[in-house]
Amino acid sequence: MGFLTVLKKMRQKEKEMRILLLGLDNAGKTTILKRFNGEPIDEISPTLGFNIKTIEHRGYTLNMWDVGGQKSLRSYWRNYFESTDGLIWVVDSADRMRLDACKEELGKLLQEERLAGATLLVLANKQDMPGALSPQEIHEVLELDQIKTHHWCIFGVSAVTGEKLLSGVDWLLDDIAKRIFTLD
Repeated sequence: MGFLTVLKKMRQKEKEMRILLLGLDNAGKTTILKRFNGEPIDEISPTLGFNIKTIEHRGYTLNMWDVGGQKSLRSYWRNYFESTDGLIWVVDSADRMRLDACKEELGKLLQEERLAGATLLVLANKQDMPGALSPQEIHEVLELDQIKTHHWCIFGVSAVTGEKLLSGVDWLLDDIAKRIFTLD
């Protein structure tokens, strides 16, 4: 986020945040967005572009962008980086075969200049699935301790049950608010 954007938000004291949900295909991004918005999650198909939801939460207006994660769509992710306050990186904790690809894509994102100021929330999704790696195991595989460029945190969640989803989003909002909003 640019310096002028920070100044603008401080001056206007707007309570609006732009949140970008990214991750590999089938990680659960759309399910998380729908669950957080209180929508039914029984019929979800792969996102072939993007979904946008504007959600009011804790006095903030959250513009949440859910972008498809298929390999053919990842090169388009950069089109959504501008003015991003928070990045939610969704990991399929039960998909051990693609964790290296997951780590690689996250690494590329964290090098993007337009995401430099964004807070990073890693959601280790599908904790309700048999054989899912724990948040600590995901933490180690993704080498999150190596991240020095962004504020970050990891939460083990289940998009299906909603478990710990709110806690993760609340952490994200608190971190963003500390950085970009002045005290009232």
